Amino acid sequence: MNQCQNSFQLEYKQKLRAPSDAAKLINSGDVVEYAQFNGKPIAFDTALANRRDELKDVGVFCSVCLPPLPETCKYPESFIFVDWHWSKLTRVIDSISPIYYNPISYRFATDYMRYYDAPNYWRSFYYNDPEKGAKTKRVFVIRVAPMDSHGYFNMGPQNSFHSSSTDGSELVIVEINHNMPVCMGGAEEAYHISRVDVIIEDESNPDLFAPEPAEPTDIEKKIAAHVMNYVHDGCCLQLGIGGMPNAIGRMIADSDLKDLGGHTEMLVDTYMNMILSGKLNNARKSADRHRTPFTFAVGSKRLYDFMNLNSAIASYPADYTNDPNTIRGIDNFISINSALQIDLFSQVNAECIVSNGRTKQISGNGGMTDFVYSSQLSKGGKSLICLESTFTDKDGKLHSSIMPTLQAGTIVTISRQLVDYVITEYGAVKLGANPTWQRAEKLISIAHPEFQDELILSAEKMGLWRRSNKKI
Repeated sequence: MNQCQNSFQLEYKQKLRAPSDAAKLINSGDVVEYAQFNGKPIAFDTALANRRDELKDVGVFCSVCLPPLPETCKYPESFIFVDWHWSKLTRVIDSISPIYYNPISYRFATDYMRYYDAPNYWRSFYYNDPEKGAKTKRVFVIRVAPMDSHGYFNMGPQNSFHSSSTDGSELVIVEINHNMPVCMGGAEEAYHISRVDVIIEDESNPDLFAPEPAEPTDIEKKIAAHVMNYVHDGCCLQLGIGGMPNAIGRMIADSDLKDLGGHTEMLVDTYMNMILSGKLNNARKSADRHRTPFTFAVGSKRLYDFMNLNSAIASYPADYTNDPNTIRGIDNFISINSALQIDLFSQVNAECIVSNGRTKQISGNGGMTDFVYSSQLSKGGKSLICLESTFTDKDGKLHSSIMPTLQAGTIVTISRQLVDYVITEYGAVKLGANPTWQRAEKLISIAHPEFQDELILSAEKMGLWRRSNKKI
């Protein structure tokens, strides 16, 4: 061990604390930012929740909350729990305790953490009380891989806005997990110990949350087949999670396509499968040639094992992966995103439902706007928004996902001005540069046949129909 390594080990020991001691550093009104996804701390969260009788008005910010259930969310009298982008677990939390959504366009997240021009307490419960707010601090807590011989803690499969969160916080706490894969950069994929204030060793060393890929349904396979008409040799793909992207990945693996590229915010098993099949090699890209950039990953244990020390992928912060200037420089960029509903004006809802008059968050905008917009800046680029033509409500009644207007209380995730292609199991239509009546007619043409006549009548009443009394 050389002199530098001895110095890092000494600093490590000086900063090492028990979870309970680290939690004692939090005061009422503080803003505590948990890292996203599998970077969310577990031992620290439990220790902080154990201080609930001593604390109040502590803001706890999470993002795409993954199991296990955070302990702090169970005590709303002490902790104000917020999620930047909802998950299945967030919806569980919402059913048992108050939780709030934080709208965001993902590419701005790093600036929010590092440069936002406001007092330090701008997200504190005391945001409108300068006297109390001045006493609060911003705290960042992240689960990381063990320190390497150079004094660095790798963030694993979640880069996101975590480096900028460190820069913008008065107190930085890392929680060691030996199961965290080491992901190559990219940029800003690791912390040097000099940037860390407190180190926690989680003795339980829990496994990362590792869901198996969703099996695509017959409808998702049909949508994927339409998407494949826009995938060609040398194009660059951005995909999300779910059955439909998994179906696309399988179709690509079985195709004769070659030299595909990858550039995404979310790395999932589908990318691993396409890389291993040899179809996705990033050979033709003008940027990050021979590597697939990502900013976070959620997937199976096989995916995490694949990511460990693998130079085929590159971990970057979100202000690189989601930056329009990055994406516009990649020719033939194909962005593929999912939605819940779209109306005849082509306004897209990809994040909520309305139940009993209440807006219920299901997902979030995340980086969808970033990629829908930026892909259309790319030479030969396209944005594909995919959705199933119908959905079933809680009473078992079937509804069209293409509707005259979005229901009151629905959030517009993508404005109509940004919509390019829309795809259902009944086909694909291009809406970009089309007037309102054409958008309505094209959308009705890919609606479920059971609802097309009803949609035509609505379009006529709304002044959006020119093919009156003619079948699609």
